[in-house]
Amino acid sequence: MNTKPITSAVLSGSVISVPPLARKADGSFHREENRKLIRHLEGGGVSTLLYGGNAILAHVSLSEYADLLTMLTELAGPDTLVIPSVGPGFGMMMDQARILREFQFPTAMVLPSRDVVTSDGVASAIRRFVEVVGRPAVLYIKNDGFIEIETVKRLHDDGLLSWIKYAIVRDNPVHDPYLHRLIDAIGPSQIVSGIGEQPALVHLRVFGLIGYTSGCVCVAPRLSMNMLRAIQAGDWVSVERIQTIFRPLEDLRNAINPIRVLHTAVSLVGIGEMGPILPLLSEVSEANRPAIQAAAAKLLEEEQHS
Repeated sequence: MNTKPITSAVLSGSVISVPPLARKADGSFHREENRKLIRHLEGGGVSTLLYGGNAILAHVSLSEYADLLTMLTELAGPDTLVIPSVGPGFGMMMDQARILREFQFPTAMVLPSRDVVTSDGVASAIRRFVEVVGRPAVLYIKNDGFIEIETVKRLHDDGLLSWIKYAIVRDNPVHDPYLHRLIDAIGPSQIVSGIGEQPALVHLRVFGLIGYTSGCVCVAPRLSMNMLRAIQAGDWVSVERIQTIFRPLEDLRNAINPIRVLHTAVSLVGIGEMGPILPLLSEVSEANRPAIQAAAAKLLEEEQHS
């Protein structure tokens, strides 16, 4: 596992994959199936793994957290950066910080919450987390009102942020006053587009963000990496072509549920058996599975011919 400090070059060097987490029928981690997915990503050129929403770490138990970190440390290749997540509750976050201190992950992402939070409270939690864990955190901005720009700037200026995952969904991502003001405050070099392949073009081309995260990269890592390189080269025709290939599975994720659909898709096309989904989530309906399988299989076929 790569434990070097995270730089702008690291953030722009790989699509930041957000994989699901495989579990056995009894709920324990399935080491071999997680290994298969990691090797699939690494084989496609992806060198950054962010375990967060798609891994359902908001519902992970504290008693299994050290085992999770140990497994990820052991499964990742020597050049692969792994970023775990903490929270979203403050008590959970602080208990996890004490466990994280014993590992060499260069950062961890603080999962967002829409409930029982204020902007200053979020900042206080991040400050206290960083103080305990002894390394900067990833700030995940997913909803308007979660944290004020001025508060982000203070965290940034105090060296408490490794980078920012920006994932507020807009009807038209070009029109995003919050993102404009965020960039004015801290610049784009530590901000990553956090909503997959479709908004990535606008976020990187128009706003100059440094990279992007993806869930569907777990099915087609080489294609997603090709898209990142095409954006960086200004090859907009190739970017739009690749976006079109990803769109059917992404549309299903948006229509049903992003986490549940990805979890199911990775299993249905044989990349890795993700097993039962963790409560408080539930499996996708049987009626939706054929469409998910078809979209994921088509994406994987395009990957194999890329």
